[in-house]
Amino acid sequence: MRTLCFIFSMLLPATIAVSTLSAAEPSAERGYQLLTGKTYLPPDFDQAVFDDLWKVWPEEQRKQAESATLAERRQMIFDYYGIMQKPGSKSDPLGYVVTDEQKWVMNCFACHSGKVDGKVIPGAPNSHIALHTLTEDVSKIKLQQLKKLSHLDLASVGIPLGTTHGTTNAVIFGVVLDSLRDGDMNFDKSRPIPELLHHDMDPPPWWNVKRKQKIYSDAFMTKNHRVLMQFILIPRNNAKQVKQWEADFADILAYIESLEPPRYKWLIDEQLAGKGRALFEAHCARCHGTYGDNPDYPEKIVPLAELKTDPVRHKALPPSYRAALNQSWLSRYGKDPVLEDPAGYVAPPLNGIWASAPYFHNGSVPTLWHVLHPESRPLVWKRTVNGYDVNRVGLEIESVPRLPAPLSPVEQRRYFDTTKFGKSAAGHNYPNELDESQKRAVLEYLKTL
Repeated sequence: MRTLCFIFSMLLPATIAVSTLSAAEPSAERGYQLLTGKTYLPPDFDQAVFDDLWKVWPEEQRKQAESATLAERRQMIFDYYGIMQKPGSKSDPLGYVVTDEQKWVMNCFACHSGKVDGKVIPGAPNSHIALHTLTEDVSKIKLQQLKKLSHLDLASVGIPLGTTHGTTNAVIFGVVLDSLRDGDMNFDKSRPIPELLHHDMDPPPWWNVKRKQKIYSDAFMTKNHRVLMQFILIPRNNAKQVKQWEADFADILAYIESLEPPRYKWLIDEQLAGKGRALFEAHCARCHGTYGDNPDYPEKIVPLAELKTDPVRHKALPPSYRAALNQSWLSRYGKDPVLEDPAGYVAPPLNGIWASAPYFHNGSVPTLWHVLHPESRPLVWKRTVNGYDVNRVGLEIESVPRLPAPLSPVEQRRYFDTTKFGKSAAGHNYPNELDESQKRAVLEYLKTL
């Protein structure tokens, strides 16, 4: 813990420019412009570091990059680390703001924009993101270029940023940053940090935020725009600065809630989907809600003893941490209540479910077919670069009985190993109530949501 506090305290001296609060109603358009054009964090790296990243790749990829054109090499770097290209641009990243000084500053789209069948969709989970691999390589290039390490480079010394590409340790980022703030958002490095249960999470799709009153996989926090500010609570952003940015995040939440789920792009058997709807409403809607003209979402928390999915995320937030948030500026000092002891995980809304693979809170299940067939979920799997499995509805994968050896740490992160801590694909066995023909019908219906 002392190492983490030292790392974060090193960032204190910076001076931050103050933004102007707006009295206007929250604006989705303004929210998008803020996300893609304004910086709330220090830079992760500069353009010269980005341009040299390929030089620390394995030999085969390095040779390919060396012989590529500049434009081809840039795209190769994007693909290698799961950096999404901004829609409508030929070269700009969506998950980073590139400043006039050519500094790259991460934004929320780094995790919350993803490719589905090769197309970038803002608000989709980024199932390609390779944050720890990127940070490792950035640090290597900075040392070669005799440049200072950034906040993320330093933090990664004590905190794993993600052990499988497509997932991150984001929950623990929030735990550390929140814990070092008092209720009024003043940074205090003497405050205790709870025991950290590092674990990987799959980013949820943003287009379902509008259907929720509470957020996160256990629905423990009442939704408001302040909660979105947890990830900018690095020490250099003092309490005054954080509060002066509040109006910005009201706009950002308005943008998130403006998003609509993408429509399934292939043919649907409407007759089979109709049968699936009746089965879904009989077996699944009590938790996941109903869809269509008069939708209803119960936001039901399912006890872990019943659900039987991986419990690590639930255990990672101790009641004392949740209780502190209930007294914090982030929850408006309890006016937006924090559930201090949730029983389990919330059953999420399923709008656009076809485009939000992989599934479960930890991203352990690659397709909807595997969700419906608990006994057939792969033990260890690896996705293809851009493939989409139309038949099983989700990621196109290669499955293996065990993690191949020997592999470099980078290659290991390309595999999802469900035997590892916090990465179990067990649980949610409700589909076993259905026979095979009924499962086919439900799968067809899920395409329509």
